[in-house]
Amino acid sequence: MGRLFGTDGARGIANTELTCERAMNIGKAAAMVLTESGNLKHPKILIGKDTRLSSDMLEGALVAGLCSVGADVVLLGVVPTPAVAYLIGKYNADAGIMISASHNPFEFNGIKIFSCEGFKLPDALENEIESIVLDKAKPYYLPTGSGLGSVEKAEKAADDYISHIIETVPHRLDGMKVAIDCSNGSASRTAEKLFTGLGADCKMLFDKPDGTNINDNCGSTHLENLQRYVMENDVELGVAFDGDADRCLAIDETGKIVDGDFIMAVCAMELSSKKMLKKNAVVGTVMSNMGFGRFCDENNIKFSAADVGDRYVLETMRREGYNFGGEQSGHVIFLDYATTGDGQLTAAQLLSIVHQRKTKLSYITKLMKKYPQVLLNVEVTPEGKERFYDDAEIKNKIESVKNELGDSGRILVRLSGTEPLVRVMLEGLDENQITRLAEETADLIKNRLSKK
Repeated sequence: MGRLFGTDGARGIANTELTCERAMNIGKAAAMVLTESGNLKHPKILIGKDTRLSSDMLEGALVAGLCSVGADVVLLGVVPTPAVAYLIGKYNADAGIMISASHNPFEFNGIKIFSCEGFKLPDALENEIESIVLDKAKPYYLPTGSGLGSVEKAEKAADDYISHIIETVPHRLDGMKVAIDCSNGSASRTAEKLFTGLGADCKMLFDKPDGTNINDNCGSTHLENLQRYVMENDVELGVAFDGDADRCLAIDETGKIVDGDFIMAVCAMELSSKKMLKKNAVVGTVMSNMGFGRFCDENNIKFSAADVGDRYVLETMRREGYNFGGEQSGHVIFLDYATTGDGQLTAAQLLSIVHQRKTKLSYITKLMKKYPQVLLNVEVTPEGKERFYDDAEIKNKIESVKNELGDSGRILVRLSGTEPLVRVMLEGLDENQITRLAEETADLIKNRLSKK
């Protein structure tokens, strides 16, 4: 993880950690690096954004930075992150930038950069950008006259993205009653048109962003309201997206959460049955439930575990020649259709499978049994985050937990790539045992790393 870019772009509290000056300099440095690597005079760069109040401000700063070093900018407006990745190819652009902090609270924002192929920038290019922004490794190139960049708006960006998703769906959703939680984020711009276009009867929730209500007790990280709605109303299931709509979770008709592991199991079986799962393999992460690994074994599907983060899932997929993978959090990548996790694409594929089989989501997810799992997030100081890997007491506690669990479970403790958190995850057959051990571990980490 770099000093500026984490596992999912540069993030921070807007106007404090992620300032206009920082955004402008990222724009300058990104355009310079892309110009040099591609031998381009006027690189064409797309900019999309989510619904946060600060997104307009940061968009203006990025535009100023990009144009000042000669890049031509195309503004996509409010769109999902995967729309930016897809439209790079459709619009023959040289790169794309998404302004979003995904599932984080509205006061945060972030900047994600995609290459000309629609993939997140490799570490080497991110490191070059960091060295220019943070270390002033080279002066900014500031042309004059005709060397400056231009700005235009792509009025059909959202519609072009919606049309692409519709083309990927094998079976329409005519008459299917679905509740859709847009998290007051980017999906508010696209979801209703997309799913009604597929024939679904949509009940829209949290689709009226006001700049401050993104992810506010809604979306894929706050599913309680969607669960309640599904159980109390005449709908077959619900789907929820995060702020930039690159992840999706579902709720079955009984109100049970269907996480990314279950969604991947359903979709992997469908792809495998149609001989569309390359090498009959799936990429998950070290956080994937033990039950997902067992599901793969039982169905002769190869399972490969990448580091946490959709970029690492994607790197493994591309390196090994696989076309399907994802995370428990709902980032699911259909590489035949998208170059990044896409919540609405995932939801459309899942709904199509359920509707075509004329069954209920609760029934179709029985193909996988989930092991009890406890996940605790411990907020730590920046100094605590740096001390995490060297703390002997924490190391000893983790080893002690491993010994107590034996072969019946596992513990995974890791730093968040996007927030000041240490995540403690335990799985096992005995829920009381793993809950106790998770709480003990989290308490120790809090005591050791939450104070300066």
